[in-house]
Formats: sequence, C-alpha cells, structure tokens
Amino acid sequence: MRLVHFLLSLLLSLSALLPGSHANAEPVRLGVAAGSVPLAGHLDFVEDERGILDVADLADPAVAARFRPAGFKGNDINFGYSASAFWLRLDVEPEAGRPADWLLEIGFPSLDRVDVFVAGPNGMSRQTGGDLRPFSARPFAHRNLVFPLALESGVVQTVYLRVESKGSLTVPATLWTPAALHRHDHAQYAILALYYGMLFALGAYNLLLYLSLHDRVYLAYVAFVAAMAVGQLSLNGLGNQFLWPNWPAWGDVALPSGFAAAGLFGALFTRIFLETRRQTSRLDRLIVVLAAGFAIAVLVVMPVNYRVAAVLISLLGLAFSLTAVVAGVRCLLNRYPGARYFLVAWSLLLGGVAVMGMRNLSWLPTNLFTTYAMQLGSALEMLLLSFALADRIHIVRRGKEAAQLEMLAVKETMVETLQRSERELEQRVAQRTAELAAANERLRENEVALIRAARHDHLTGLANRVLLEDRIEHAIGRWHRQGSVFSLLVIDLDGFKAINDGFGHAAGDELLKVLADRLSNCVRATDTVSRLGGDEFVVLLEAMNDPAQALRIGNKIVAALSRPVPLGETVVHVGASVGIALFPCDGEDANALMLAADHAMYGAKQGGRGRCVLANAPGGPGSGNGVPADREPVSVPRL
Repeated sequence: MRLVHFLLSLLLSLSALLPGSHANAEPVRLGVAAGSVPLAGHLDFVEDERGILDVADLADPAVAARFRPAGFKGNDINFGYSASAFWLRLDVEPEAGRPADWLLEIGFPSLDRVDVFVAGPNGMSRQTGGDLRPFSARPFAHRNLVFPLALESGVVQTVYLRVESKGSLTVPATLWTPAALHRHDHAQYAILALYYGMLFALGAYNLLLYLSLHDRVYLAYVAFVAAMAVGQLSLNGLGNQFLWPNWPAWGDVALPSGFAAAGLFGALFTRIFLETRRQTSRLDRLIVVLAAGFAIAVLVVMPVNYRVAAVLISLLGLAFSLTAVVAGVRCLLNRYPGARYFLVAWSLLLGGVAVMGMRNLSWLPTNLFTTYAMQLGSALEMLLLSFALADRIHIVRRGKEAAQLEMLAVKETMVETLQRSERELEQRVAQRTAELAAANERLRENEVALIRAARHDHLTGLANRVLLEDRIEHAIGRWHRQGSVFSLLVIDLDGFKAINDGFGHAAGDELLKVLADRLSNCVRATDTVSRLGGDEFVVLLEAMNDPAQALRIGNKIVAALSRPVPLGETVVHVGASVGIALFPCDGEDANALMLAADHAMYGAKQGGRGRCVLANAPGGPGSGNGVPADREPVSVPRL
C-alpha cells in the first residue's frame, strides 16, 4: 500500500516539473452538437490525505492553488488504491441554446462514495452516490453513478466532485445529454445481456454435464463461472441495480469477493483439468498456495482491512495468471490431452485479469479496453474452454472405446453360448411360470372365497360371529392403548317370524337382505354390522363414547328398518328393537357388554317394541327389566 502511494506521489511530483503542468484544465464548452463530453482532460484535482476538507474550503486561495490537472496519464483518471479523499473540479460553460439538463456519469460503480457539488445562483447544491448506499437512494437510477446537473446556458459554472473508496479509485467521468446516455445504454445493455446470457448458458450446460458424468472438473468450472458472474455483475453495477439493490453491505464487497472466489475455483479447475499434481508437482504446490491466498484475502484480510485485501487479490490475480499459463505450457510440452485449448483459453482470460489488476493498481490507463478487458477475455475463454472440455470427453471416450473393443472380442463367443442357453431356459421358465401363475391364481381365488365365507354371513354378506368377535377384540385393544371408547348395539326384528312363516323362507331371506342393506347405510364405513343368525343383528360403533349420539344412531336404525318393504306384489312391515351398551361403563369385557346390550334390547321390547334403549337408562337392565319368559337370550360371543 505504501509502495503504491509512493509511486503515485512520485508521478504527481514529476508531472509538476513538466511545462504547463500547473495550469488548470480548460473549461468544458458544451456546444450545440455535443451529446457527450469525456471529462478526463478537463478535471483538476487535489488530494485530501486526511479527509478533512469541505467544499467551502476549496474557495481558499491556498487550497485552490493546489489543484492540478487530473489527466496525468493520458486520457484517464485513476488514483489506484489510496486512503485519501480526492476533490475534482470542473468548469462548464454551456453555449446559448443548449439544453439545461445534463447527466454526469462516473463509470466505475464500485466507488464507495461520490459527492457532487454544483455552484449556482441559489447556492451550492449537493448530491451523493456510491455502493455503500442503497440503490433507491441514488439521485438517478442507473447501473453507474449518474448525477443530474441543471446548467445555465452561457454561464461558466463550477462542479466539484469528492471521491473516496477503499477499493480502486478510478473516476471515468462523462457529461451526457439524457437522450445520448439513453442511446448509449441501449448498446451497453445489449452487450452485457449477451455476455451474461453466454455465462448462464455455459454454466448451465456444464452443470448438466456434471450431473450426467459426475466429473468434478465440471463442478469446479460451474463454480468458477458463478463466481466470475458475481464479480462482473458488481464491476458493471448490474448487481447493485438488479440483484442486491437493498444490500449495500454486500454490494461493497461483492467485487473483490466475486473475483477472489473466481481465482479460488479457477485454481481448483486448473489442478483438476491439467492434473498438475501428476504433471508438474512444483507448480501444483504453487497453485495450492495461490488458492489459499484468495481464500485468506476474503475470509481473513477483508474483514480487517478492505483495501489491503483488494490489493492482495489484484496481486494474486497477476501471479495466478502467470502460473496458470506456465502450467498450461508444461502440460502442452508433455502432450497432455486438452492442454492446447486450455492454454489459449486461459491465457485470454488471465490476460484480461492481468490487465484489470494493473488498471486497479494504476499501472495501466483506464480506457474502453482496460475497463472491459476481463469481460472480453472471459467471453473468449468460456468458448474455447468448452472446446477443451469437449476434447477431454472425446479423449476419455476413445480410451474407453479401445478397452471395450478388447473385451468385446473375448465376450462374443461367451455371449453366443449364453444366449442359446438363455433362450432354452427362458422357454422352460416361461412355460413353468405360466403354469404356476394359473395355479396360484386359483389358490388365491379359493383362499379369498374361503376367508370371506368364514368371516361373513352367506345370506346378507354382513360380518358373522367370527368377524364380530375379532372386531370387538381389536376395539378393546385400542381402548387399552388409546382410550378409544366404543358402543355395541343389539338389534332384534319385530314381526319377522310371522312374515317368514306366512310368506315362506325365500321371502324371509329377501326381507333380511333388504334390511341388512338399510342397516349398513345407517352407520359409518368404519363401523361393523353383523348378523348372528335368524333376525338378530349386532352393530359395533367405533370411537363412540357419547350415549346421546349412540341413541340417535339407534333411533335412526329403528326408523330405517320400520319402513315398508315390497316383496313381489305385497308390501310387508317389520319393526326393530335396539339395545345399546357402552364400553367399558356397561361391561368391562365383550361378554358382559354383549349381555348388557341384549338386556337393554329386551327392555325395549317390553316397553312396547320399536324402541331404542340404553343399558343404563330406565327400561334397560339397570331398571330391573329382564329377558321375556317366552324368549331365550341372545348367545353371547366368547372371546
């Protein structure tokens, strides 16, 4: 840092000895036909080493006498890396008839802070911009730092600029009319869109190659492209404008961080692609050191001293440029596949990096070529490096094909023999498989039929006693695990015996089928409806701990079963009596619960039939009602 400052001071001292070097820059006369005016040759500057000068101090004759022409290196303004603030002075004189509105563009958006002061009839106006401020706070929405100026025709006016930054102090200044800047931006954005579109396409293409081939060289390349894009987006101001406009803390460090990451991943890509560990071990160790330097510059040095980190990254970029080219030459001499494409491609990119680094260090002037050198080099590098990766794939593929041909000749005879054996075996297996499949299908059908017959009533298709016992056992198990209470309903038809005797058993069977369907439609799909035999049914209501709700379902069943049933040309009527018991309050096991529900059902019959009675309600077993003498109680399942 001191060396750079010393060299800059020395150059300024030498320029002071040249004839006319102390003369102030000529005022800018804005002619009628002027659409844009480069300002490098018209700006004077003074260095404020301690950053204490204010715009009012510039009127002091002692301070004003220190102003010198800023274009001391041809046609550019670049103060390198400096901790000083720099004041720039510009005298403008618009000719009569010129527009009053102009735009002052500072084409280096990574500057930390730029203040613009314009002396006018109403005093000194001030505008502030820089990458330490949110994008929305800029006086003019633009990727570069643009400041609107309202100038009075025919009057010489003074414009002051105060510039300070922890990074490179490059100040490419231009005056534009709004229409001229708009036309210029169209061309610039078209070029940048083409460049970043190419970066995205090549990054996505190589990412797909990595996902397909699982070769880490493509992943390193994708990471390198992504890091390069971050650095370039910050350098061009597009990142601050579109990607992180409200994150100035990141916008301030995105430029060196992106290029440092590009150097890190570029070093990893070089090691993997050229296999430098095997081809040239000494350069490989140097590449590892440089990669570590890039990482240290961002993770360690930058949080402590941004300017030192930026200088270190520029120097590392120069060193890595030379190292990568030398490694490419060594691998080319060793006839390493792909080294030719790598050397040309990487030389173009790293040449651009070297130019940018030397411009940041103020060793080269700032112009169109040095400003976009790395973008031009990276664009050509991306294209040529794609050829290098394609050539690498082609070489690897040729090696694999040669090895495969050798193995193919040995396998052909074995394959022919195996194919004959396989065809014969496949025929026998197919025949046997078909026979087994047919037998298995018959077994499955028989098994399904047997299981259904064993667990369902053959007439109504409802659950039989076996399945009911199994469901009650599972319900009791769930109560022990989850506390899920359930209800049991015992249903006996009223008047069924008379119909069965009067119309015959066939009519009675049809009646039972209709009533079984009605009964199933009265409950949920998760509940169990069973027929124990004759005209006796049992319903298991899952998760039913509300006596009132169970009673509503019981009354619903009574109403459904009491509706007329057409049997041929005759309509018959039956009724139903329902007894309800809740587990565990009406019985702590299946037998007790079933007995309680059965007693409640007989209580319903004694109370007048066609009723629904709870086991613990009046008319139930708790009220003393028993089983009628002319009827035996329902048989209780034994679990």
